[in-house]
Amino acid sequence: MKRILYSLLLSIVFINAFAQIPAGYYNTATGTGATLKSQLKAIITNGHIDNGYGGLWIAYQTTDRDYYYENDGTILDIYSERPTAADPYNFTVTTDQCGSYSVEGNCYNREHIVPQSLFNEASPMKNDAHFIRATDGKVNGMRSNYPFGVVGTSTSFTSLNGSKLGTSASAGYSGTVFEPIDEFKGDVARMIFYFVTRYETQLSGFSSGDMLGGSAFPGLQTWELNQLLAWNAQDPVSAAEIGRNNATYNYQGNRNPYIDNPQYVNLVWGTQTPDTQAPTAPTNLVANNPTSNSISLNWTAATDNVGVTGYTIYVNGVLNSTVTGTTATVQGLNPLTTYTFYIIAKDAAGNSSAQSNTATATTLAGQPGGGSCGTEDFSNIPASASNYTTRTWSSNGISWTATDARTDQEINGKAITIQNGSLTSSSISGGIQSLTVTTLRKFNGSSTTLNLQINGVTVGTIPYGDTTVTTTINNLNISGNIIISLINPVSSNRVALDDLSWTCYNALSTSETTKQKSFSIYPNPVKNNELFVKGENLSKILKAEIYDLSGKLIQSIANPFKNSNKINLHGITKGIYILKTDHASSKFIVD
Repeated sequence: MKRILYSLLLSIVFINAFAQIPAGYYNTATGTGATLKSQLKAIITNGHIDNGYGGLWIAYQTTDRDYYYENDGTILDIYSERPTAADPYNFTVTTDQCGSYSVEGNCYNREHIVPQSLFNEASPMKNDAHFIRATDGKVNGMRSNYPFGVVGTSTSFTSLNGSKLGTSASAGYSGTVFEPIDEFKGDVARMIFYFVTRYETQLSGFSSGDMLGGSAFPGLQTWELNQLLAWNAQDPVSAAEIGRNNATYNYQGNRNPYIDNPQYVNLVWGTQTPDTQAPTAPTNLVANNPTSNSISLNWTAATDNVGVTGYTIYVNGVLNSTVTGTTATVQGLNPLTTYTFYIIAKDAAGNSSAQSNTATATTLAGQPGGGSCGTEDFSNIPASASNYTTRTWSSNGISWTATDARTDQEINGKAITIQNGSLTSSSISGGIQSLTVTTLRKFNGSSTTLNLQINGVTVGTIPYGDTTVTTTINNLNISGNIIISLINPVSSNRVALDDLSWTCYNALSTSETTKQKSFSIYPNPVKNNELFVKGENLSKILKAEIYDLSGKLIQSIANPFKNSNKINLHGITKGIYILKTDHASSKFIVD
């Protein structure tokens, strides 16, 4: 199977897609076998909201979008997705809902991985997004209500991505089966495991469909259980499944435990020997590509007897975030600051490795107009809803709060819409030079402006009306930590916001930031390639760094004033530079 790494969207990780597992959610899942299965049933039944059959169309706007393969936001259809090649067709969310169909690519509909005929189309089973996928109408119709299994040499239908219908080659069953491509076999298995767990007390009243068992445990016919266990092991949990699980939790209030904790599969149906072996430590951690507020990391993967499920990233000894791949970008850092990093690997059982080697890197200086400091495209806002209330979410290390807000409107994709309220960030490092945002008034109302506040002070206005407008406010020039607020002062208007971004600003780029009497530099401008420093305790300074005004590190010197009070500038061309030491920064000119 093609392993999917979190990209800029899952970077999403660091972006965390949609929601996290609530603290303590699985605290009562302590048993094994049938006991554990029943404990999980109780956990995922509590909080489950039935949003109705029509609600699935709304769910698919967040649960079944392709941000993992083509990353184009089209419907992620397991019956047409080609993981390593161009898809034969794509569906636009909402626009291409079925409808009638005659061939593949006409429309997408609601595919019950466990056929609804087996439970007589009863609710809440009929409406449960955890096992009902958005798939091509034609392929869904061909799959019909056949069980899942391996197709042998006798094939009656093959979809354009290679999913097949035909005579079973799965041990213990000789009827007709449907076989998805390898990329999604584990996905199918874990959806069915969810179903027979969530509805275990009702299985005795369902039809078997040659797949379901007639009792709570094991919940499946032996041949189907064996096949699904093999697929679960063959195709581990992917980033796409994690994202869908999070989005479905936002939509209906419960989770698939076999995606959150893959070890539950074996603890329920397989070996009941717990995994106590920790992964090996990640190696070869490197920190590189610094900007004024971010540093990129990459490392060599850890190994584990069962499988590594993620890596926790520590910045200056403090937990920062968790990712599934072996690359990440740490954001929200301060300019001209040195950071240390290490990584710890974890497996599905929660075992932690020893820490990796430590890597160190220094962020660049911030500049007026010096590139993007941050963006917010609102892809992580809560599930689509038309009521007005307080909405909170996080992305790229920043927490956002929108008051009196709804989440069902779009501009260039998902947008946040505020009525008598505001959009406010958490504290953001790096300062702000300019801000850009796209606005559109929804429904009726007047054309007017939003107030832009930085750190509680109004610094400008953002126009909005009944057509899409993108506005940039320049020359804000505020350094240090900032809080961004966009406030709607007209309570009768409903204003959608999208594609928010801002550039960084740091006073280092325009003036000397250190005015300490105990530290000064001379001569300035420098004419003979020697820069002298005057001040107290110079010999105790551990490092001096020279940056150009683009923020590029030109020279780094350890213990620079141990034997003298001067720095040799041979090889540095004419221009303006910044000298940064442990506690001071000063601007100087090389003539």
